[in-house]
Amino acid sequence: MKHMLAASAGEVVACLIRVPSEVVKQRAQVSASTRTFQIFSNILYEEGIQGLYRGYKSTILREIPFSLVQFPLWESLKALWSWRQDHVVDSWQSAVCGAFAGGFAAAVTTPLDVAKTRIMLAKAGSSTADGNVLSALHGVWRSQGLAGLFAGVFPRMAAISLGGFIFLGAYDRTHSLLLEVGRKSP
Repeated sequence: MKHMLAASAGEVVACLIRVPSEVVKQRAQVSASTRTFQIFSNILYEEGIQGLYRGYKSTILREIPFSLVQFPLWESLKALWSWRQDHVVDSWQSAVCGAFAGGFAAAVTTPLDVAKTRIMLAKAGSSTADGNVLSALHGVWRSQGLAGLFAGVFPRMAAISLGGFIFLGAYDRTHSLLLEVGRKSP
């Protein structure tokens, strides 16, 4: 439990950097003719610093549930695989578990990602730009139904599965190596 609280606190802090860069990136993606610095400057001029943090709450409301699904699922999958083969999983097996856990967490949190994206890209001053996640989800549901809530689910799952494979596999391998070094050191 303390690991989940620490991870959640880390996400809150990481989002202080991630959200402004995500806002600028997403706006650059929908207005390709404008340069990134110009987009950044326009946000500051038109909306102030709060414009860079539009979607902060919705990002937190996506990241924490994502982590609450991904990490326990990863640990459970590793434990199941270890039990089935009667020994601790290798790093590549941990990476596979990480890919499945990440993909599943990505799928179930896609509606929150859709709401976050809508909030970040909404016209300044609109009701969506206010950042109410439930309102954004309701608006998507009304206009596009279930398909709208899960827009982009497969690319999101693919990208996060790959990330989970690399990150959690590398994490597991590094953890194993550090344990070995610790056992060999006096």
